[in-house]
Amino acid sequence: MDSLTQFVLGAAVSTACLGKTLGPRRAALVGGVLGTLPDLDVLLPFADPVDSFVLHRGATHSLFIQALAAPVFGEVLIRLFRSLRERRLLVWLTVYLCFSTHALIDAMTVYGTRLFWPIFPDPVGVGSVFIIDPLYTLPLLAVVIWALARREWSAGLARANTVALAVSTGYLALTVGLQAHMEARASRVFAEAGLMPDRVFAIAAPFNTVVWKVIGMEEARYHNLYLSLFDADGPPTIYSHDRGGALANCLADNPAYTKLDWFSRGYLRIEEQEERLVVSDLRMGLTPAYVFRFAIAERNGDGFAPIPPERDMAHRRSSEGDGDWLLARLWGRPVLRPAEAQAAEAALPADTAATSGQAPSC
Repeated sequence: MDSLTQFVLGAAVSTACLGKTLGPRRAALVGGVLGTLPDLDVLLPFADPVDSFVLHRGATHSLFIQALAAPVFGEVLIRLFRSLRERRLLVWLTVYLCFSTHALIDAMTVYGTRLFWPIFPDPVGVGSVFIIDPLYTLPLLAVVIWALARREWSAGLARANTVALAVSTGYLALTVGLQAHMEARASRVFAEAGLMPDRVFAIAAPFNTVVWKVIGMEEARYHNLYLSLFDADGPPTIYSHDRGGALANCLADNPAYTKLDWFSRGYLRIEEQEERLVVSDLRMGLTPAYVFRFAIAERNGDGFAPIPPERDMAHRRSSEGDGDWLLARLWGRPVLRPAEAQAAEAALPADTAATSGQAPSC
């Protein structure tokens, strides 16, 4: 999640635990700082852009490592604030909660968080909330502003803080239910169109949980489906794209591709651009403006040789017309997405949808 959300979540947790002992202002500031510390792993040096991408939210976000670190940071707080010296276990618990809630809320996004490293190294990425979600953040922000404005503890602040934490947590639970509903609905839409994807994954659209991007994965292609909670009756548009699956044969021995395939859980698109193979993570961003794109191989004779990975920033984060399109979809209006209009024409009828071309020799 974004840094503001991590700060206010940590601040609200710390206020609930230490506000009465430390005072709401100090407790909120301490919790806000603790709530942002796990993201300092962005300062660690990585070998290349792919490593930076797949290794972020690693050890510093592990619930096990955080449990080991909590007493260390807790002792620092105890030495800083005399009023905490008789509350050692509570301080340790508070530190752990500030760290662990950071990791858990990150795991609700699609990027993924290695919560159980090193025992289970794979990232957990639910995808039921976008990295910035005002409905989650605003209740916490309001109560933290109140806490920062007060020196003395009050019953009213305690109640408001509890309500804000309960509402935000309940909202997260709701998004998981909405995600399951959208995946079930998308599966029916695909089946009615004669499509049988191997996997279906619903991801919250930017800044809201009203519109959902659903990916239907096949070996040779993938299908995008954008569903709104306010959709009227009628079949939604399916956008079908070649995912370059056959080109994966050219990357069988490419270490960067192996890492990306693992991290994305196979939700990848491979394209040849200017004699380079560019790999995109389909989960983050909208076709063709994916946020994470990497050039990892270059044509060499009849095949492709690995190159030092480069982050491909050729595409903008959004395509022309996406703002108006998203607003229309928020209200359930069946508007064609301009950036994928050609793919929508190819998808109707389903048997004429885009198919993968022949892979070059590798």
